[in-house]
Amino acid sequence: MFKKYSIAAGAALAVGLAGIVAPAVAKVEGDTIVIGSSLSFTGKYSTNGFHTQKGYDFAVKRINDTGGVKVGGKSYKIKVVYYDDESTPSRASQLTERLVNQDGVKFMLGPYSSSMTKAVAPVTEKYKVPMVEAEGASRSLFTQGYRYIFAVLSTSEFYLAPVLDLIAERTKKDGYKSVSDLRIAMAFENDPFSLDVRAGVVDTAKKHGMKIVIDDKLPADLSDMSATLTKFKALKPDILLVSGHSKGAATAARQFEEMKINTRYVSITHCESAKVHVKFPKSANGLLCPTQWLTNLPNSEPIFGNAQKYDADFKKAYPEYKTGIPYQTTQASAAVLVWKDAFERANSFDTEKVRDAISATDMNTFYGPIKFSEAGNNIAKPMFYRQIQPDGSYTNIVSHKDMTVPRKVSY
Repeated sequence: MFKKYSIAAGAALAVGLAGIVAPAVAKVEGDTIVIGSSLSFTGKYSTNGFHTQKGYDFAVKRINDTGGVKVGGKSYKIKVVYYDDESTPSRASQLTERLVNQDGVKFMLGPYSSSMTKAVAPVTEKYKVPMVEAEGASRSLFTQGYRYIFAVLSTSEFYLAPVLDLIAERTKKDGYKSVSDLRIAMAFENDPFSLDVRAGVVDTAKKHGMKIVIDDKLPADLSDMSATLTKFKALKPDILLVSGHSKGAATAARQFEEMKINTRYVSITHCESAKVHVKFPKSANGLLCPTQWLTNLPNSEPIFGNAQKYDADFKKAYPEYKTGIPYQTTQASAAVLVWKDAFERANSFDTEKVRDAISATDMNTFYGPIKFSEAGNNIAKPMFYRQIQPDGSYTNIVSHKDMTVPRKVSY
């Protein structure tokens, strides 16, 4: 069982932190800025909860080791207090209240998933606590008029919709059939993120005249999609799309293999974080995986350098990621960079001044450009795709010409 508290950079931190702080100023203990986060270390989102924590911790350590955060002519270190929200929205809300009211934390890093972020956002808004989040992509987070939430990632309606554009272009090139004759099967988790992914797919399918022949919801525990796959085998659509976070991706890849599912195009969210290329190499071959980040992006900055250097440095620090770093980890690190940049531009720990500095963010990072709209979402960075190859490696998909088609699977 994960302890109810932990901190970045490997030090232990008591839950009851000392210090008297004015309500409008972030918690600072000596030369240390304290930031809080509710994360999923148990429950169905635990895989990505740990990926997120490692991204936060890696960035905190790098910032602390390279001079820290400079405010008012003094250097400060960052420390993160974590609580396990158990992948339960109500628990995430309660723990965020605890961080603010009991621990005196005035700045937040986001939880994992849109549903957890949706539970936390009203709390941070209520107490006017700025939150930079890296894992809540639902577009509905940015239609509520919130002033204190800022997201570094691209929003969820763009996760799977662009793959239909790629497929349309490739279909025209191959002369496979008319684009309007392509048929789509899809299964999505009934959560804010995946429902927004679905909405983007529906709009793009309509644009191309593609037909949606299966439109299912995954079961709540994300453990079985055989009902959808049985229909799929009977109807034989051209395209299969699935969104159910890491657990849903693992279930899909496992049951593709069990039920010998094959089709021309398959795209699943969270392929990388679920490590389907390692666990289910047969069915993973040819999968198109949406990603927020690529290792060959040209952007760079002083803390991590470019994407290739981040990739190499992170794998050295965490050798268990040698086959690939999930984008959930990279965007978590990018969120910490936003905090450093905002503290230094605000030159203050006043929460309103720092909130305004975050709002004015316009920066390049190893993860890509970050610039927030008035609503708080990142309007500077697109989504990308990678395709799993027979040897388990990933190929970056820049255009439809880079895709391996049709997907070849031998069960």
